[in-house]
Amino acid sequence: MKLPENIQGAIFDLDGTLLDSLDVWQEVDAKFFAKRGIPMPENYLHIVKAMELFEAAIYTKTQFSLPEPPELLVQEWRDMVKTAYAEHVCMKPFALDAIKRLHGLGIKLAIATSSARELFLPTLKRYGADSLFSAIAETGEAKRGKAFPDVYLLAAERLKLLPENCAVFEDILVGVKSANQGGFFTVAVYDPASARDKAALEKEANLYLTTLDELFLS
Repeated sequence: MKLPENIQGAIFDLDGTLLDSLDVWQEVDAKFFAKRGIPMPENYLHIVKAMELFEAAIYTKTQFSLPEPPELLVQEWRDMVKTAYAEHVCMKPFALDAIKRLHGLGIKLAIATSSARELFLPTLKRYGADSLFSAIAETGEAKRGKAFPDVYLLAAERLKLLPENCAVFEDILVGVKSANQGGFFTVAVYDPASARDKAALEKEANLYLTTLDELFLS
């Protein structure tokens, strides 16, 4: 395995790292903007992906001068994706096997995500993966988005481990950078939504994986 011997915990982002949810959010965003007759910027999903939902709502309301309060935007998004997560969102290739193997090796697992439990827990339960995780941390609980290490630090705290004894698995550049700032071993995982940042991710992360099974290749 390619993780350092001192690693006792693995903290996983969900969307784009463990869950193949890109198409769901693209569809939601497309419908959201079409409903309002606003052209959807090509880089919108890339910009808001690192944000907590309420933070993304404030950004969207401000950027596009929307009349609705952020709370209503958040609820609209959640209503649109709830069924998709429960019934259609899949885990990425090799993701389930990877977390099962890590769990079997005695490494504690946690989630650090910008998504809400009500969305992703049905997906994990569908795969029987929810019981593998010892802790969950949402950016909404950490107060700041993934441009800061707060959510990863909260996940490590809930695992009762120091950051230097945890690996953070992320698909977005801002998340890898902030996890580095928090003192974690960082593992970047390829996702099409972050393909434009591939070179930067390879440079910034301690380890870069195209798929999670590469973690166990010698």
